[in-house]
Amino acid sequence: MIHTIDLHFQTSHSIASYVIDTTVGPVMVETGPHSAYKNLVAGLESIGYQPGDIKHVFLSHIHFDHAGAAWALAKAGATVYVHPRGWKHLLNPERLYNSARMIYGDQMETLWGLMENIPESQLISVEDGQSFTVGDKTFAAWHTPGHASHHIAWQLEDAVFTGDVGGARINNGPNLPPCPPPDIDIEAWDHSIDRILALKPKRLFLTHFGEATDIEPHFAELRQVLHDWAHWIKPHYEAGKSAEELIPGFQEFAAKPLYDAGLNKQEIKEYFTANPPWMSVAGLLRYWKKKEERG
Repeated sequence: MIHTIDLHFQTSHSIASYVIDTTVGPVMVETGPHSAYKNLVAGLESIGYQPGDIKHVFLSHIHFDHAGAAWALAKAGATVYVHPRGWKHLLNPERLYNSARMIYGDQMETLWGLMENIPESQLISVEDGQSFTVGDKTFAAWHTPGHASHHIAWQLEDAVFTGDVGGARINNGPNLPPCPPPDIDIEAWDHSIDRILALKPKRLFLTHFGEATDIEPHFAELRQVLHDWAHWIKPHYEAGKSAEELIPGFQEFAAKPLYDAGLNKQEIKEYFTANPPWMSVAGLLRYWKKKEERG
């Protein structure tokens, strides 16, 4: 059974952690941020588990909203599985944490909590296509860059845990692509969507947020919105506009499909907590800059 734990990060339905029952105990996919760790513990207790019961944690990538509490699960005894590009940052998170602090300033600890190192003996660097069997369940790792260079989509039978490469979609609403700096790569993201579709999954489990079963429409919408967002930003980048200048207009642009779908203020808050538009402005400006530099 796959259990969805709502971490109640600032609001409901913003970040999910998943717990999978196996014959030798539970496995976790995504931990959420350390700032929501008490909610993760409460979610575990509601399904009959304690943190120490989790011996395997599979991460999609190392962004704080996905992996920020991994070290706390490691302290409780878990082994953590992560992309090779993310491995060193969990072994020694100082550079990662300080880089984020430059963005969030005094709000860093309030938003994301603490981040401590994970011992090397409890960190597994995961290669593309590698699989791990825990009891009666086998998890396969597929490197899926585009949102982040250190991104993995985890496959379990007919289900794929998409991390952020599957978009942010709440209660089967519109599917919006999280596009934070520094690694957004539209071409790589397109390829990653194709890789997941080739697996022919019947279920997707999104960190932001929950289960989706309409696989083809889900990814078709994500791909379209991803390209629409990138091309909204492009002429502004070429005109030399700053992120600060673009954020109000982009937020209005990104909110339009949410309003068109009839979402209320609380539902839109959930979307923009899970996927803040200002982050996507910064990420897509950087994408066009890197593309220009490559020629």
